Amino acid sequence: MTTRRNFIGTATAIGAGTLLATATATSASAETAPTTDGAAPAMTKDEARIAILNVNAGMRTRYKSLKDELQNKLSPVIVVTNGPEGGTYYLVENGVVAEQTAPIDQIFQLAKSIAHTPLGTFSVLARYLNKRVPDWHLKAGDMDAHDLESVAMVGPESTAWVDPLRQWRDVLISGRNALKPAGLPDKLEKSSRAILNSLIDFCSNAIDNRSFTMKQFEDATGAVYGDIRTNMSYAAKVQIDAVNALMTRWKNQLGARWNDVYIAVFSMWTTSVDNQNTIIIRPHMNPDRAATHLIDIISDQLPVTDPVNVALENIARIVQDNIAAEMVFSADQKVASSLKGKQDLLSEEIFGQLGGTAAAPSDTGSTATAAAFLTGTAAKTGGCPLGHDTVSL
Repeated sequence: MTTRRNFIGTATAIGAGTLLATATATSASAETAPTTDGAAPAMTKDEARIAILNVNAGMRTRYKSLKDELQNKLSPVIVVTNGPEGGTYYLVENGVVAEQTAPIDQIFQLAKSIAHTPLGTFSVLARYLNKRVPDWHLKAGDMDAHDLESVAMVGPESTAWVDPLRQWRDVLISGRNALKPAGLPDKLEKSSRAILNSLIDFCSNAIDNRSFTMKQFEDATGAVYGDIRTNMSYAAKVQIDAVNALMTRWKNQLGARWNDVYIAVFSMWTTSVDNQNTIIIRPHMNPDRAATHLIDIISDQLPVTDPVNVALENIARIVQDNIAAEMVFSADQKVASSLKGKQDLLSEEIFGQLGGTAAAPSDTGSTATAAAFLTGTAAKTGGCPLGHDTVSL
């Protein structure tokens, strides 16, 4: 049976809190009682329509009341917010945070910080790119012309990038000087130094010549792709070790209750498929529960404001809809499953009237990204342009 997975429809985590707040201001006061003899009171067409809309407003008010009460009763719940530190984890019991921890070693942040050097350089220069897709990308078909034109909003005629790039190079030089005293593992220090050297040299040449090309940038980043992967491996390893240890401890702590735990993981849309924390958590869940109780919530910003309450609100909707679906649509399991899942209730009807059929739902996959500019090769993984939403050791 299809059950509600990942999130409710296409609402964002931050926006979800306003779902029921759109009821009209008259919803609480305009529930018109019938006349004493049971006959409908005389009304105009507009008044009649308002009375009908008030039925829906009244539903929303009561739905929200149930949800608000339920979200303070949910237990156990784990909330995960992705962030620069690798993730903050909350164990929630009856709506109250029992434990909050950011368990991942700082090596995770240090390795990713240097691996993001190409992306930082790109961000300084992107608006000054040539708007024309170069021949090698045209041949590969890996860069969208309109996307490039949008990013290259200024164009190559301006040299306003020179001072910002000089300032960015100073940041990179400071980072390179800090590698030895930071006490990094030898292999990580070596790969980090190679990344910084390559991009510092690129910046220096561009500043001296007051010009740069996409090809020059791609040569600089492509040359250190292996080093970027080394930094990714270090980041992934410390994250895996920390999250595995935490999940094992909480699983033992909850005992039999672990089977009923809901886990909500916040991420941006660009890292919502195969999110790093979700990948590590999934094997710790009972196989028959992972699809229904491990929920990826797409946020419109990170960090999420008040992540625990936002997660509890969404899980409360999921839980009450799971029961409502079977009771409201007891005559049609397919429609009931739509209410419990991510499909809109009208989707089947709309597909039918348009002469099509609904696509099979999918909880896995990847989104192609235009990361060729960062690594000198067309990337095939989705999410973070450097692949940090994947685990590859």
